[in-house]
Amino acid sequence: MTDPLRRLTPVVRLAPAKLNLTLAVVGMRPDGFHALHSVMVPLELADRLSFAPAAGHRDTLHLSGHDLEPGADNLVLRAIAETRGSVGAGWSGGSGPPPALAVRLEKAIPVAAGLGGGSSDAAAAIDGALEAWAAELPDASRLALAARLGSDVPFFLAKGAALIEGRGERVTPLRGVVDGSPGVLLATPRVHLATADVFAVFAGGIRPVADGAARLTSDHLAGELESGLTVRQLLDRAAVLASANDLLRPTAAVLPELVSFRRALARVLGRPVGQSGSGPTCWALYPSRAEAESAAQTARAAVDAGKLPRLADDTPFIAATAIPGGPDGAAEVRTRPTSTRTVMLERRDTR
Repeated sequence: MTDPLRRLTPVVRLAPAKLNLTLAVVGMRPDGFHALHSVMVPLELADRLSFAPAAGHRDTLHLSGHDLEPGADNLVLRAIAETRGSVGAGWSGGSGPPPALAVRLEKAIPVAAGLGGGSSDAAAAIDGALEAWAAELPDASRLALAARLGSDVPFFLAKGAALIEGRGERVTPLRGVVDGSPGVLLATPRVHLATADVFAVFAGGIRPVADGAARLTSDHLAGELESGLTVRQLLDRAAVLASANDLLRPTAAVLPELVSFRRALARVLGRPVGQSGSGPTCWALYPSRAEAESAAQTARAAVDAGKLPRLADDTPFIAATAIPGGPDGAAEVRTRPTSTRTVMLERRDTR
């Protein structure tokens, strides 16, 4: 039998960044995690993973681009190991577990930036390993595996805009933007900001002034994106979306200087500036990627001129990207189980 690894390699997967357009914290779960209600979209900014047969009997990972520490706890290696365990002997190469893979990860997404780079890499690793081994996993198994790896990993199985609920395991794909690809400017100060610290401050009582406002905005946006929004309509909501994040005040308590950075960026751009997840990445929306590129040049010039601060005395990561759209904005959904189990990927019921 032909070795499926040699027949199918090289296997390449792109792992897109994500953006939280809204983020509402709606309660505490019995497992100790916070329950969320968040509308998330993928971005064209993406890491690149390449898979090939490994020379030995252990999975290997070669990293390039943004700094990322290799090791056994790296999400890519964990994803491959857990995928192998889930597949077992059920792959096309015969008896025994699937063989080792050599993976090259080219990082374009900043690490620990609130952009989901590690989670996206893990989702891409699941998919890439399955193709390299010519193996399949049932929908429920793939989703359960993604949820075990991290709260954001299931989102990346939706391949498009989605409403995220629970810890992140409930993913409802949305139609998205229907007439083009809105541009996005990203500005990420090079500072360490632990998500756990931000949630701990939230749990300690530092909450939004307008309690429940982010949830209302999030629910409304999810309904609109299910029907499909135009680029213009999304931009018209930019100011409301920029404030629809329940972690803004907790993040400011952990990293006060991020507030001055975000305000300075808003002055430089003349646009509403939001925060993705728990930060530190700030974002602004534009009609096109070309206009976001122009804004990125303006932001870089502002850093050089001292109008945009260098937190930790380091130049922030500034990039232009876009939210993938299309003629109908429909998301490609690889897995869509109909079960109502805790881990699920489902269509939003608009009846």
